[in-house]
Amino acid sequence: MIAKNTALVVGANGVIGSNLIKHLEELGDWEIIGLSRRGGVNTQKTQYLSVDLLDKEDCKIKLQSLTTVTHIFYAAYQDKPSWAELVPPNLAMLVNVVTEIERVATGLQHISLMQGYKVYGAHYGPFKTPAKESDAGHMPPEFNVDQQQYLEKQQEGKKWSWSALRPSVVAGTALGNPMNLVLVIAVYATISKELGLPLRFPGKPGAYDKLMDLTDAGLLAKATVWAATDPKCANQAFNITNGDLIRWNEFWPKIAAYFHMDVAPPLHMPLHTVMADKATVWEQIQDKYNLEKHSFQEVSAWGFGDFVFSWDYDFFSDGTKARRMGFYEFMDTEKMFFDLFDELKDKKIIP
Repeated sequence: MIAKNTALVVGANGVIGSNLIKHLEELGDWEIIGLSRRGGVNTQKTQYLSVDLLDKEDCKIKLQSLTTVTHIFYAAYQDKPSWAELVPPNLAMLVNVVTEIERVATGLQHISLMQGYKVYGAHYGPFKTPAKESDAGHMPPEFNVDQQQYLEKQQEGKKWSWSALRPSVVAGTALGNPMNLVLVIAVYATISKELGLPLRFPGKPGAYDKLMDLTDAGLLAKATVWAATDPKCANQAFNITNGDLIRWNEFWPKIAAYFHMDVAPPLHMPLHTVMADKATVWEQIQDKYNLEKHSFQEVSAWGFGDFVFSWDYDFFSDGTKARRMGFYEFMDTEKMFFDLFDELKDKKIIP
């Protein structure tokens, strides 16, 4: 009888964590524990724990029984107003988890860290594209870098290894997430249509024709498990993308067509401003189409939408390292969007 691996998924309710758990459940040879502040409903294959990752004592109490953990998949994130403010809490959460699991789980094999293009300075402005894992670093603060440096130092002399996954904008349908572009577009389009408006690209004019890549959450889940279980991937970072590129000026009219809407020229409208008073409209839409009663806050990530739509520079990486080492999955980005929109309809989140 071969012993199963035990996955500890940290940040279990987000777009990344929830899709990772789904993939692990489908694989069938994993015991799964999901950590988050909100906890979750246990399933036949996944046990959820509610933990305050910033509270060392809570972590010690809640994690001391997790002696069988073999793999930590770390995808937790706490948002803050500035880049500098992101560092202390996001580093502390990782440190608290690793400290306690190392203490009790003697069979720990791997720690997987979720990063992103902030490692390349993509959030500051135009950066070298396509970005490569070997690119030079940039001036701190940057919590992704601090987290990786912590793992590198912590791993010295240990039996476990680490990997770092660097997706682009991750697309999925999880609610209550501060970084969900698919939901931003779907809700923005739904409200625009209800108000009798065409679908306008709301971002900076210069962002409309730039190249961009994205990462499907399901594809990212597969890559994450691959990097965590293939010995060749030990102690390395990998860009993970769908494998193609889009330009909004070509794709935006197709989104409008999906929602049976006219398209109009772009108009720079900060979504966090123009959508701030639309909760009542959203409630009316839910009543009109008998949708699930998710609050406007749950389906709103307007600040993230503004962030993505402000990129008036190319935004993509080189994903060939993962392919050279054996991860061959890819995704058609346009199809991904439409499939996820369909999923939002099936879940009665949008009409």
